[in-house]
Amino acid sequence: MHRYRLLRGRGSLNLILRLAVAAMLMLANGLQAWADDAASKDSKPPHAANDPSGLVGRNSPSTPIVIGFVGGFIRHDDAVHSTVILARNLQHDYASTVHVETFENRRVTDARNTVLRLLAGGHRGEPTAEEKRAARVILYGHSWGASAALLLARQLQTSGVPVVLTVQVDSVAKLGQDDALIPGNVEHAANFYQSNGFPRGQKQIRAADAGRTQILGNFRFDYDSKSLACPGYPWIARTFMKSHIEIECDPEVWQRVEGLIRAQLPPIVRETALQ
Repeated sequence: MHRYRLLRGRGSLNLILRLAVAAMLMLANGLQAWADDAASKDSKPPHAANDPSGLVGRNSPSTPIVIGFVGGFIRHDDAVHSTVILARNLQHDYASTVHVETFENRRVTDARNTVLRLLAGGHRGEPTAEEKRAARVILYGHSWGASAALLLARQLQTSGVPVVLTVQVDSVAKLGQDDALIPGNVEHAANFYQSNGFPRGQKQIRAADAGRTQILGNFRFDYDSKSLACPGYPWIARTFMKSHIEIECDPEVWQRVEGLIRAQLPPIVRETALQ
């Protein structure tokens, strides 16, 4: 009985320590985000930071739109993180043929407004029903950003906008959010997660309407058997959130994520092919 109480006490202490570390990380990241805010591109209009083509506001309604959400309190333009790296890869290859943009996970409403503005093309106001039907929207994210992607998908469902694909990487829902149920306006959905570390990602996504949404898979990765360096990430995160950080910097995971996204995009048009 004494041993049972001792083990139970250790388990409770371990949980308390993990929660304390998580709180410290949130505070540290939050202070860093506040300190960086004045110099961050986040202070610019959301479309100005990520559109190298200068074609914002003039997109065809059929132009694919790819929206990524970063996790935690990370800035949308922090190039250490795979969410941003993937977006830059797509921007490099697709230039003006695909609109690619990343957002902080707290800026779901800004992302929604950006999507609706792009769908409206050259005119002001709400996109027409035809423009909405022609939409090709792809959403992805990591951690809180993955949950934000589903929140945006639900907001777009309310607006009558379909979503071609959602991809979640080690999704962690904020209080009041549901990162497991895929709304019926999503055509395809994929989920990548790890279940050994802290925090643990969403293990299983499911379709609200199986007749409308295809679940491509819930793909589990194990970081107990391998270790990734993840250079550029804070040591405290790499130490106390090891698996959650490693899946975020795992090239195998993000190559698969990028492959799923590219499969829904048009062929790359090179400048030499136009000459």
